[in-house]
Amino acid sequence: MSAFLEFMFVPAVLFMVIVAPLWLIFHYKTMWRNQKQSGAADEKSFKEMWGVAQRLESRVANLEKLLDAEAPGWREHNK
Repeated sequence: MSAFLEFMFVPAVLFMVIVAPLWLIFHYKTMWRNQKQSGAADEKSFKEMWGVAQRLESRVANLEKLLDAEAPGWREHNK
């Protein structure tokens, strides 16, 4: 068993010193490039979601005004 470990020691060290760092560098470089390209699409999606959130907030405010006018005690009743 020790002969096998001695035989695999050199390739393992070479892998960890040469291949693994290059692999990590290229992996994260690719990830960075993909994130950079999707920035415009993400910004468009964010703006759309922001608009939807503002419309929903406006709707909730209008519904609360209607409920305040129709049933003045609704806030205390639902607590």
